[in-house]
Amino acid sequence: MITIVDYGMGNLRSVQKACEFVGTDAHITSDPAEIVSATKLILPGVGAFRDAIHELTRLDLVQPVKDYIASDKPFLGICLGLQLLFDVSYEEGEWQGLGVIPGKVVRFPEFADLKVPHMGWNTLNVPGPVKLLENVPETASFYFVHSYYVVPDDESVIAAQTEYGVTFTSMIARGNMYATQFHPEKSQKHGLQLIKNFVNLHV
Repeated sequence: MITIVDYGMGNLRSVQKACEFVGTDAHITSDPAEIVSATKLILPGVGAFRDAIHELTRLDLVQPVKDYIASDKPFLGICLGLQLLFDVSYEEGEWQGLGVIPGKVVRFPEFADLKVPHMGWNTLNVPGPVKLLENVPETASFYFVHSYYVVPDDESVIAAQTEYGVTFTSMIARGNMYATQFHPEKSQKHGLQLIKNFVNLHV
């Protein structure tokens, strides 16, 4: 069973359907007790960082999510669910994140020949083995849509990087905690393989 955190800002049904497609049940909840007791947890997210951290706080979900991650049970953050893990975001102001991963969230610079937001398909540069990318070819493309990206203080958490005017972190991994800037639930067969790998992680 996969538990999906509902704080009103994720494409929850798409994530749930992707889990079901690879053969597992997925439960959507905003109940703090269910989040802490989950065996595998997904934190999705689309929209503004400020609104997301506000809703997580309002629903009393900040500490349950942090407690769950601290247990080192399998965790997957998606898009905004990656950015929320960091100390601070500079998206239209300065906003404190969950502080699980030291680092910051910054906006892409202005490019002469590239549009921001970064929207569409792009590949990953993976420096070493990553459990969630097993059976995913090196040439695989994933779907991105974002104007901000994460900058970890500790480069050892970087599981993959992507080129878009700059080289940015597109996936992190630490223990059983994983998070992606791209949307695996929108990335067709390669994204579904990643979700299947997450489902198959040992608790």
